[in-house]
Amino acid sequence: MDKVRELCRKQLGKELYQIIISNPKGKKEITKVKIRPTIIKEELLYQISEWKNNQIFHKNMDKEQTVEKVAEYLEQDFSQMELTSKTVQATVLVSKKGKVTLKEKQITAGKEIDLSHNKIKKYILQEGTPVPFLIDLGVQTREGKIVKSHYDKFRQINRYLEFIQDIMPILPKDRTINIIDFGCGKSYLTFALYYYMKIICNRDIQVIGLDLKEKVIEDCNRLAKKYQYEHLTFITGDVSTYTGEAVDMVVTLHACDTATDYALMKAIDWKAKVIFTVPCCQHEVNKQIRCEELAPLLKYGLIKERISALLTDAVRANLLEEQGYQVQVMEFIDMEHTPKNILIRAVLDEKERESKIDKVTDYFNVNTTLQKLLSDRGRE
Repeated sequence: MDKVRELCRKQLGKELYQIIISNPKGKKEITKVKIRPTIIKEELLYQISEWKNNQIFHKNMDKEQTVEKVAEYLEQDFSQMELTSKTVQATVLVSKKGKVTLKEKQITAGKEIDLSHNKIKKYILQEGTPVPFLIDLGVQTREGKIVKSHYDKFRQINRYLEFIQDIMPILPKDRTINIIDFGCGKSYLTFALYYYMKIICNRDIQVIGLDLKEKVIEDCNRLAKKYQYEHLTFITGDVSTYTGEAVDMVVTLHACDTATDYALMKAIDWKAKVIFTVPCCQHEVNKQIRCEELAPLLKYGLIKERISALLTDAVRANLLEEQGYQVQVMEFIDMEHTPKNILIRAVLDEKERESKIDKVTDYFNVNTTLQKLLSDRGRE
């Protein structure tokens, strides 16, 4: 392994791009290793990423530790290594008998290497580009700089727009896309949706935001007029009694308790192509849930609340699948920011799926509003 050590000592530095160690010798716990340089607290270290059981584990080492670790990997566990730096590309092959073959070639125009430990993420809404509603929200300065205390909100908005970006190809391209946001509240995500789809993507859209609070709706309409968002309208109303026209996309973010169920029922009846919901305050199931076998868990209020919330959202996801939607349940934002972070995204494909969710709700002795609404429609 002396040739490998010599290669690593020569190439490890700021000009190293990465080292990939692969091709395990037999069945090994670690299936692949990636090494790259990184600057942590002004010190040049090497981040070693090990792939184990579909998970990645990281550790940082200095130069000499990394050289010895690479040699150890190739002596014991792997038979191939690829090293790429700004000036060199090298391949190392280790035979079954331990013979080391090293091939090196020079690179004339290597790419610049980013050594930052936390690379700047490329967001849909970029820092440095002023966005009117973000400025009024206090997330941006007038120069487009993100206010540090509101960076989490900036991340949340961009995360939401990534979900919107994913479904854009399935929305109509030959006519107006109709969207309703039930329980829109102060509507910063509604404004974000409009800005992305209309201003950035130049799609033909019509967006309605609906909420019970008259003052909030008044403020939102004032801002929409201020920004000249002509196809964004806010109205006062209750989702359970709303009787508007069918739409292509239904959004309901943090609509409280059963309001989410009424919104989902509207979407199902309209055969909306896309549904986004981030449920909130699942009190209904919390009041009903009873299960003798799980009584030792449910006697703790916080545990009962969490189980009730997860059960409610699992029921909703399964019922949407039964109604012909392809459903994903995803993390909206990191748990450290809010426990109410589950987003259900449903896309209509009209393939009804059997879920057997009734057996689960019977076990817990619960009957949700969405189940009742679908049952009532079936009787009609």
